[in-house]
Amino acid sequence: MALTPPTDPDPRLWHRHFAALGNNRAWELSVQVRDAAGDHELLDAAHASAWHWQAVGTELNRMRAGMLLAQVHALLGHGKTALGYAQGMRAYFRAQAQTPDWELAFAEVVYAHAAFAAGRREEHQAGYRAAEKALAAIADEEDRAVVLMTFRQVPAP
Repeated sequence: MALTPPTDPDPRLWHRHFAALGNNRAWELSVQVRDAAGDHELLDAAHASAWHWQAVGTELNRMRAGMLLAQVHALLGHGKTALGYAQGMRAYFRAQAQTPDWELAFAEVVYAHAAFAAGRREEHQAGYRAAEKALAAIADEEDRAVVLMTFRQVPAP
């Protein structure tokens, strides 16, 4: 889905536009086979999105950006950084009473991946089991399919 740039010169609108653009591109790249240039673009897009959300986003936007950063760093083998992002965002989503089932599952999946990348075997195993349970609890099949694209990248214990 193409994003239409704002016509208003308000910088906040442009921050939101570029935050969404970077987010969408990074998630798109995260489930593709990439070469070194693709990995670089993936990392840049995720960090650009997070930077723009930091400027204008809500706490939810910033936590979603943290989820993306955790996944990207896990994919690229930056385990310590991935786990740092993953711990904060997972705690946030678990604490929110209104977290949708798909988003809670994403948080668990990304945490499991980050724990794997960080070499934290027991946390990876527990996170993987929590991700499987959260995936099974997603009511909507389309939502489950979207989360499964990311879950398939997490090595099984």
